[in-house]
Amino acid sequence: MTTTSTATAPVIEAIGLRKTFGTHEVLKGLNLGLARGEVVALIGPSGSGKSTFIRCLNRMEHPTGGEIRFRDKPVGESFRDSEAAIGIGTLRRHVGMVFQHFNLFPHKTVLQNVTEGPIVVCKRPRRETEELAKDLLAQVGLSDKHAAFPNHLSGGQKQRVAIARALAMQPDVLLLDEVTSALDPELVGEVLAVIRSLAEAGMTMAIVTHEMAFAAEVASRVLFLDQGVIAEEGSPAEVILNPANPRLQAFVARFKA
Repeated sequence: MTTTSTATAPVIEAIGLRKTFGTHEVLKGLNLGLARGEVVALIGPSGSGKSTFIRCLNRMEHPTGGEIRFRDKPVGESFRDSEAAIGIGTLRRHVGMVFQHFNLFPHKTVLQNVTEGPIVVCKRPRRETEELAKDLLAQVGLSDKHAAFPNHLSGGQKQRVAIARALAMQPDVLLLDEVTSALDPELVGEVLAVIRSLAEAGMTMAIVTHEMAFAAEVASRVLFLDQGVIAEEGSPAEVILNPANPRLQAFVARFKA
């Protein structure tokens, strides 16, 4: 199955991606091409390989087989670039990741959390980076939390800081791994609103989610993963709203009350 958009060359691409933990094959030769400005939602039951797949895309997990390509160049095994391949360090600077459990530095303020990567990793000037960070915090509705520490924030606020932190690296692609699943239900909406605004602004994203209505609203393409393969793929109307596959029908029906 080929999942590369035909409109433009993919910014990031997985070709025949495989991942094995011991004797258990979690990913069984997945293909995905993510075009600039595209929002792809990955849905599927627990254990289907969604989070493993998205973590392999920026090499938080090392694939057992297959290839990751970024800007049409292969991603190598070294952290540094070479003539033949892009280094993992370069990949991660351009492919941001937002995690389920925030992963903020508890001993640093909100502003310090957002500026840490650009200053330390990218060597950007502190004043310029702090101005960008304040703009990003304003975009996620946290203008008044610059000096706060993570333990003084709600779960929704922590996740919005995590999104601002990822955006501060000015990535080409943003990967979001079930970013609302650890939140209380009343906090989910504020995080989804931020992601919705990013989609409207043209951010290239791959989103692992169980929020079916949200995926149907913001995604340009939906992938249904099941038992380590892409079992179905198409528009939100085809995959979520009017699924033809009985297995997919049963899965989607669980989220329709």
